[in-house]
Amino acid sequence: MNLGVDVYIREITPPRYRPGLGLRPGAERPDLEPFVATSYLALYDSIAAHSRLGLDVVADVGHHDVYLNRLHILPRCARRLAGLPALFVGVRCSIETIMERRNQGEAGREDDYVRGSALEPVPPAVVAWQREVHRPGIYDLEVDTSTASPEECAASIFQHLHEGGTSGAAFATLAEREFD
Repeated sequence: MNLGVDVYIREITPPRYRPGLGLRPGAERPDLEPFVATSYLALYDSIAAHSRLGLDVVADVGHHDVYLNRLHILPRCARRLAGLPALFVGVRCSIETIMERRNQGEAGREDDYVRGSALEPVPPAVVAWQREVHRPGIYDLEVDTSTASPEECAASIFQHLHEGGTSGAAFATLAEREFD
């Protein structure tokens, strides 16, 4: 089951609340922040419900807490997965590769991604997103899409799961704390 943020924004979130879960760091839409927090919690409740019914779920979600007021979304979401076999994978990518993909308009991507220019090769919004989505940086496993193909990253995750790698440890740690 794919319950990721892109599907959530495109298929579930009413246009007046977009970008919803895709709200960038920097308090750009304080009017949406309460909705964003509730949407994340609803998404994670859905992930937990699917898991409890025995369905495997993949959720491609970026979290940050740079809003007008701290919302502590990641720890609150982690609590929703308590006791479930949830692997938290940090997906990294070099900023150079990110900008190359954005500027080329990678196939299948929406056209609303921030792109670079000659005057601003790496826009501040991209730098902020890359910095903030990896705070606090607690994961069960990390993959790097600038050095590994999607298939190689999936194989790493599969191997981790099937060789008894940690599952749920990151979410358990995140659920216990609030981060600044």
